[in-house]
Amino acid sequence: MDDLGFDFGNAVPWFPHEQDQPYVLVRMTAEQVALLEAAMAEPLRRCYITDELLQAAADRHGLTLSDVLASKLPDAGATMAGDFGEVLGYFYQSAMEYPGNAIGPKKWRLKQDRTKPAPKSDVVHFIMPQRPVASAADEVLCAEVKVKSTAASSNPIRSAIDDCAKDRVSRLASTLVWLRERVMTEDLGDVDIPLLNRFINAVDHPPAVQRFRAVAVICEDLLAAELTHAPATASDEYTLVVISVPNLHTTYNAVFEAARESVR
Repeated sequence: MDDLGFDFGNAVPWFPHEQDQPYVLVRMTAEQVALLEAAMAEPLRRCYITDELLQAAADRHGLTLSDVLASKLPDAGATMAGDFGEVLGYFYQSAMEYPGNAIGPKKWRLKQDRTKPAPKSDVVHFIMPQRPVASAADEVLCAEVKVKSTAASSNPIRSAIDDCAKDRVSRLASTLVWLRERVMTEDLGDVDIPLLNRFINAVDHPPAVQRFRAVAVICEDLLAAELTHAPATASDEYTLVVISVPNLHTTYNAVFEAARESVR
């Protein structure tokens, strides 16, 4: 459990691996999606603003909680779909490390414009079993996430793989520095400056493993066609994860609506 107030052990059954090679394939069922829709409302809301800041803003300005939350959540459309994919990627990475503790910044709180995606690497987690003491068991997990919920002319698998390369070359490093600057004035939950410094100032600590994922979240109806773009061999540099979600467009709209309803 992290500052989303969610036990990620409950999310482990959401992500059954149908295969692991040459890429990971997760096929969510309608039953698993129903569990997700019921469980994600409050955690999704907290991805954008903490309960304390939500209440404080409402009290300070004489607004309802719904008014304040509406200033944070994206409108229906491409940004909402992309945000849902990223949050699902966050839940996936957290669930895959369970019962270990994956520490992740909620970068959606750092948006300058709610109608646009958050900048930098999509999903980042830190594994630090002996925190605050650095060890050779420490890891950074970084995922690039692409979403396809409609029959548009996009290639989420290829795009996720291509942008994952940007994380490996330079974007993850710049993301860590950006997070350190933002955490000085923003609430990133369990992520603090000493934690970030451990991974930024790598030469001062034991080597930390970096693991990269290219994640494609795809509507179940589109999956067969999109899998034709998947590589035939696994990469040593990243893991491709394809997550199939029934009725993806309906699902992400329902989850965001549940988040809005959670403060009414």
